[in-house]
Amino acid sequence: MARTTFEELLDAGSHFGHLKRKWNPNMAPYIFMERNGIHIIDLYKTIAKIDEAASALKQITKSGKKVLFVATKKQAKEIVAEHVKTVAMPYVTERWPGGMLTNFATIRKAVRKMSSIDKLMSSPSYTNISKRERLQIARERAKLEKNLGSIADLSRLPAAIFVVDISKEHIAIAEARKLNIPTFAIVDTNSDPNIVDFPIPANDDASKSISLIVGKMVLAIEEGLMERKIDRDKRAEDEREEGYTGPRSFDLDDEEDEEFSATGERLRKPVAGEEGGEEGRRSKPGVRKPLGKKPGGPRK
Repeated sequence: MARTTFEELLDAGSHFGHLKRKWNPNMAPYIFMERNGIHIIDLYKTIAKIDEAASALKQITKSGKKVLFVATKKQAKEIVAEHVKTVAMPYVTERWPGGMLTNFATIRKAVRKMSSIDKLMSSPSYTNISKRERLQIARERAKLEKNLGSIADLSRLPAAIFVVDISKEHIAIAEARKLNIPTFAIVDTNSDPNIVDFPIPANDDASKSISLIVGKMVLAIEEGLMERKIDRDKRAEDEREEGYTGPRSFDLDDEEDEEFSATGERLRKPVAGEEGGEEGRRSKPGVRKPLGKKPGGPRK
């Protein structure tokens, strides 16, 4: 995995924080200095946090799980959508639907409604509907596509979420924390890094900074998906080779443990010391003999 360099972050303007009067005291460990009333972020700590977050995302995607990207601010939505589409991960860039994680079943109903509308529009009966109703259906479909189209393939809760600007996406962070979903985020000097599991201290307003960091995360996800594909292909090849090593060996003792009648009914093999012999073996399983006194009268 390519390591992020100091020069890349410097050129992208990732070191510029917010005004000193807007800072969050919890960001103090990540602030290098203050110049002209603006806090400067320590890029060496940013590099370390980017590597840590990228490694964690790589392991998550290598195990076959999904990562949800959230970025609804104007300068980030298009950048995130372009990067994330390359790895087929879900993303939210228009509006965070409240309860998307905590009330995931309702969101899935809306996604299923969108698919049912698609089936209706492709069926012959759609032409028999009036023009006004067709227009209403098309508008509803467009609205669902705008808000939920990017998460249509998200059939279960994501394994992690990546957020740009946790102050703006505080609802998404709160829902993820409530469900114990790991959170990754770009955190500026006006935000609290303690509410995120993997904070990346950097400028979350500059387009170049957002593009650079999100690009690094996407590269880590690509590597995880590639390693997963290699492992799966290798496992399938090993299973194929094991299947052609020779004829399957049978254990003769196992075959003698069970016998079948002429009608195909499984018969129980008598155990040594068991009374009944052949009669006991041919008795129907599950039928118990009635309890009674032994022949020969009462015991004296």
